[in-house]
Amino acid sequence: MKRVKIIGAGSIGNHLSNACRNIGWKVDLCDSDSDALERTKKLIYPSRYGKWDNEISLFNMNNVPRGCYDIIFIGTPPDTHVGLALKSISEKPKAICIEKPVCEPDLKNLSNLIDKLRKNKILSFVGYDHVVGDAAQFASKIAKRLKLKDIQYIEIEIKEHWEGIFNAHPWLDGPSDSYLGFYKRGGGACSEHSHGINLLQHFASLVGAGKISKVSAIHSYVKTKSLNYDKISSLNVITEKGLNCRIFQDVVTKPTSKRMKIVTNDGFIEWLCNYKKDIDMVSWKQKKIINKKEFKKTRADDFINEVKHLKNVIRKKSLSPISLERGADTMMVISAAHKSSLLNKYVTINYKKGYKLTSIS
Repeated sequence: MKRVKIIGAGSIGNHLSNACRNIGWKVDLCDSDSDALERTKKLIYPSRYGKWDNEISLFNMNNVPRGCYDIIFIGTPPDTHVGLALKSISEKPKAICIEKPVCEPDLKNLSNLIDKLRKNKILSFVGYDHVVGDAAQFASKIAKRLKLKDIQYIEIEIKEHWEGIFNAHPWLDGPSDSYLGFYKRGGGACSEHSHGINLLQHFASLVGAGKISKVSAIHSYVKTKSLNYDKISSLNVITEKGLNCRIFQDVVTKPTSKRMKIVTNDGFIEWLCNYKKDIDMVSWKQKKIINKKEFKKTRADDFINEVKHLKNVIRKKSLSPISLERGADTMMVISAAHKSSLLNKYVTINYKKGYKLTSIS
């Protein structure tokens, strides 16, 4: 049985705890806030999953065991991720999984974290669970058959009003109460809904288009005395092999729309998340015939699929689309997007010089 530590008893920490228990792992959930631990046991977990699971052990951060875990999950705000991950390396787990986004857009200490994880031979991941969902994986199998020369473009949108986030965090009064209302802390549309950027990177890689190398972004920022975030993030990007793509993410759209479409010379592949309640769908045109396949799932399944994926990757030591390196590339695009929007210029990303921006053109 795997023993895991989950840092952060907020919404993500509860989702991950349930997912790990679903596959029989021993869970130690910890937080620096005693109220958060009480809320987990009395409110969040029972309301979502029917009752509290007594096999989950709750700890204050100061008292949680150290050095006995196979996997450490970090489910705290983005501006704490890198520091907690660096501290976790000394515990020598088999793997560390950080919730998305990896860090703040300034990318501080990101290269250092990746270097230390590699030196200590610790596997590392980022919680971009959409890409390992059943529907996205099915779409991936179809996309692998495509040749880059046959693709016109890829477009992705993650348009979702963030009232859903605050409904899941009723103890917060709004975005100013957390990192969500501050893009420099890893909040706002570009970071919080960066599943869109991550999905584009995944599918671009599958079809041989390479990484995103140029970013042109227009953000709509909300800036007041108590807030500074992007409510709309619109990106036009070019990959290393010259494929033009579009990514649109926001925190204002109701009802939610999450979709990815690869447009080819004579057809398409489309992924739709929650196109009906608890159902994802993939549609694709092949030999003039439009095909559709539905995938039933619940919100809990998103995280169960994620931890099952981690279990398989750790056991087989195989490559993962949610590796920290891929998540760090997503952060490079987030950082480039904010710079592009604020400076009104294209930003070029050079991945050979570490996790920092290298030029503006």
